[in-house]
Amino acid sequence: MEKLKFSAPCLFGAEGICANDLKFNGIKDVQAENGRVVFSGDFNTLAYANLISRYSERIQIILSEFNAYSFDELFENVRSIPWENFIGKDDAFPVKGNCLDSRLYSVTDCQKIIKKAVAYRLTSKYGISWFDETGPIHQIQFLIRNDRVSILLDTSGHGLHKRGYRSNSNDAPIKETLAAVMVDLARVRPNHFVVDPMCGSGTILIEAALKALKIAPGLNRAFSSEKWAQIPSCIWENERERVRSMIDRDCLFRAVGYDIDETALETARQNAEKAGVSDRIEFKKRDIRDFEFDSELQTTIVNPPYGERLLDIDEARKIYKIMGEKFLKQNGKSYVVITPDDDFEKIFGRKADKRRKLYNGMLKCQLYMFFKN
Repeated sequence: MEKLKFSAPCLFGAEGICANDLKFNGIKDVQAENGRVVFSGDFNTLAYANLISRYSERIQIILSEFNAYSFDELFENVRSIPWENFIGKDDAFPVKGNCLDSRLYSVTDCQKIIKKAVAYRLTSKYGISWFDETGPIHQIQFLIRNDRVSILLDTSGHGLHKRGYRSNSNDAPIKETLAAVMVDLARVRPNHFVVDPMCGSGTILIEAALKALKIAPGLNRAFSSEKWAQIPSCIWENERERVRSMIDRDCLFRAVGYDIDETALETARQNAEKAGVSDRIEFKKRDIRDFEFDSELQTTIVNPPYGERLLDIDEARKIYKIMGEKFLKQNGKSYVVITPDDDFEKIFGRKADKRRKLYNGMLKCQLYMFFKN
């Protein structure tokens, strides 16, 4: 079939990291845009990108992009898409999306028009007037922004942050994709020793281990497009074998996670076991007040509790002050901390060497990086 165009939506502020990851993994025509990365390829690319992308939220096929100022224009443009190339006569094709700053502002009405247009096209191709939609799900998504319409077909199903290892978590878990971005910005490498002094359910350290060992984050989960009749099963089998061959179990990576909550530590151990990295991470009970260095070369990455998350702001700031006293400037030591508190550096006691704006869900945060000694 002809080359497909794909969209990989990602966290705002992480577009460049997501694009570089896809390029490094051999994907072609990669371009970073606002809130997403676009690239091109075939069904093999579709499977491969779902398996290896650490930073994107899902992989979508871009079916069409056009301007629409009326429901008639929306209907006709959607109807012209060759839906029969992707959706069989028994397949389910639900529609969802959102509208922003556009003349077509009613999400519900746009859903109905798009659904009707797809059904009209498929009726003409299959010669049937009713669709039971009992087959595999082909989730249609739309985005209408400033009268520009994107019509997409989701291939992932559950978001790519759901790696499959975290069935249990603490009260305020960090999203796996955000943890992976933090690991990237912390410059974690296969020979690093990484510490998280407030590890919770272990997500940051697990993501660090997965990257260091070159374990594809989607290797142990399923994707909705695996059930599509349009994609031969051998494609998924071949791409899974391909990413398995990349795993490096000989690297020297190791990590330690600390927390004061025994339940959280046990959850972290279970999650690391499911992720296949339990032999690289040790979890121990220890308070941040007792933080000490475990190695001459050490990368510390932490998502401390803060006012909007677990603690009130005064308690959170007490922890920042303790971190500033414990995270000393020493040769071979680096620290990466994420928080929404704009006064973090003042309370911590020194300016970060670099800062990066990121979003933890809807919460705007700063990632503070301390590298220099």
